[in-house]
Amino acid sequence: MNVNISFKNINKLAIPALIAGIAEPVLSITDTAIIGNIDTNATESLAAVGIVGAFISMLVWVFGQIRSAISSIVSQYVGANKINDIKELPAQAIAIIVFGSLIVLAISYPFSRQIFQFYNASGEILEFCITYFNIRIFGFPFALFVFAIFGTFRGLQNTFYPMIIAIIGASINIILDLILVYGIEGFVPAMHIEGAAYASVIAQVSMAVISLYLLIKKTPISLKVRLPFHAEIPRLLGMIGNLFIRTIALNVALYFATSYATGYGKEYIAAYTISLNIWLLGAFMIDGYSSAGNILSGKLLGAKDYKSLLDLSNKLFKYGLIVGVCIGLIGFLFYNFIGEIFTKETAVLKQFYAVFWIVLITQPINAVTFIFDGMFKGMGEMKYLRNLLILATGFVFIPTLFFFDYLEYKLVAIWIAFTLWIIARGLPLVFKFRNKFIPLAENSSKI
Repeated sequence: MNVNISFKNINKLAIPALIAGIAEPVLSITDTAIIGNIDTNATESLAAVGIVGAFISMLVWVFGQIRSAISSIVSQYVGANKINDIKELPAQAIAIIVFGSLIVLAISYPFSRQIFQFYNASGEILEFCITYFNIRIFGFPFALFVFAIFGTFRGLQNTFYPMIIAIIGASINIILDLILVYGIEGFVPAMHIEGAAYASVIAQVSMAVISLYLLIKKTPISLKVRLPFHAEIPRLLGMIGNLFIRTIALNVALYFATSYATGYGKEYIAAYTISLNIWLLGAFMIDGYSSAGNILSGKLLGAKDYKSLLDLSNKLFKYGLIVGVCIGLIGFLFYNFIGEIFTKETAVLKQFYAVFWIVLITQPINAVTFIFDGMFKGMGEMKYLRNLLILATGFVFIPTLFFFDYLEYKLVAIWIAFTLWIIARGLPLVFKFRNKFIPLAENSSKI
């Protein structure tokens, strides 16, 4: 099978994936910006949104790995011209993950107070956390349903539908945020942090309904769950298991960062919330090319076209680096303006500007790491990704954070740890990929 890896075709996949990928951070950033500008308890509310956002992101990332697992398997079958052999797998996978999400909802809802006390939240911030979480968690099963369908679309080499769904969801969230948080005098009361939570849930439900419609009407995939389980279910669950453990390691890093920032004081956790959301926005913008790598690498591996796979990595490395540098430069150009979008609190802005420069210089590093991460997911190398992230978290992030926290660097300590953590995740991927596929590409060209 001839797989097109031209600049045009990569961007045909990458740009819609990029737009779809930024939907989640746009939802979080919208909540952050709007909540940060309410007229009562803005700093406390912003801190609560950051703490709850960290926990919910952890849940979504842990269970949302179904997207990469489904995409990897489906794209490999597409590359091998065996799409009819995989049509029943997505329905079974979606049923499994949605059932798991309902169990998580049932367990976490009654213990919301204990969860956020574990994050060092107390007093007014803790109460806001509980209020916000007890509404937002009901969007969790719908979010995972959407992730699973996005994975199916990606495996089918389609990033256009996820883009449309994400744009609609983000638009609904922004409009409802403005209406429900601030209210409309005489019509809708200002609901503040509760309004932001309701807006997110309604947006997630809307995205789930649209995803379901497009999958049924526009693809050969059925959502009728039939038994026995597909032969690929054990491999899928193995991938999910490895990604689950990997994402737990990722969220250990996020937990320590959020917990330490909360312990420094409300201005610090508010500033950390803003900086983390901007960092994640940049990461998800890079995710467009990471997604293209995920989709095409699985297809090329299925077709055993190693030379094109190597060429793809070189092109994505270059494109991602350019995007990362551009994001960083734009951030520096609008350095002061960006902070003031989220809050007018001088104490919060002071802490934010002390670390924002680190967030910006990490963008090109993020680009390389996330692109190769996406390619390894597409090739089904979940076990290696799992082990690498465990090592990076345990032997790089946590010791770095402890050391610089001891030196009282506070938020700077957190962002130094994040920077070294990303480097420790990216460099081994680049070396392993090139060591494996350069010889394979050379051998295949001699045949």
